[in-house]
Amino acid sequence: MRENEAADRNADQGQRRTNLAQARSRETKQALLRAAIALWRTKGFAETTVADICRAAAVSKALFYFYFPRKEDALLEAGFLSTRDARQKWRELVAEPYDLFEVIAAVLSALERTMRRTPADLIVQTALEGYRAEHRELAEGRAPEHHATRFLFLELLERARSDGKVPPGMDVLHVARVAQSLLETGTRHWAAGEYGERGFAEVVGRDITAYITGYGQRGAEPPRS
Repeated sequence: MRENEAADRNADQGQRRTNLAQARSRETKQALLRAAIALWRTKGFAETTVADICRAAAVSKALFYFYFPRKEDALLEAGFLSTRDARQKWRELVAEPYDLFEVIAAVLSALERTMRRTPADLIVQTALEGYRAEHRELAEGRAPEHHATRFLFLELLERARSDGKVPPGMDVLHVARVAQSLLETGTRHWAAGEYGERGFAEVVGRDITAYITGYGQRGAEPPRS
């Protein structure tokens, strides 16, 4: 009996140590990202080195490269963090009866609020790096990974399909991929000032809504290239 109790205590202690190590790892990664974002906003992405980020976060370069193979990978991770409020917004809205296009508009408005706090060149750099990352994966013969994190509207569209808001046979991954392309293109144009007085959410929301509506009217199969 005592042996079983001792084994249970050892197992519990081992699990606690594992949990603590994982928590510290997440904290270190977050500290690196916070330091990187702060520096990018003040110095710019190109002018900020990995050494600068590590000094600001008080960690070694070796630890930076443990989490991020390249500075650009940290940028992509930070870009995902910048969509956190937008993702949270749609989860709140679909908890009650909802209109899909109103939810999309609310998500884009939340994203626009975040973008307005970010330098335009950093917004453009993040969008371009997203394209480069996908092209690298395709050139290497790998299917693009992390669809749920890469494509802002994928999980929302999956939920909408299960709720009967879009045709049941809709290829939501295909639609989310096209919506992401519209979003990223719109991001670059908005950051460059090409929309004038029009808001990002207004223009991009119109384009994404038109695409999803047209796709639904044509049927579930994606258009052939």
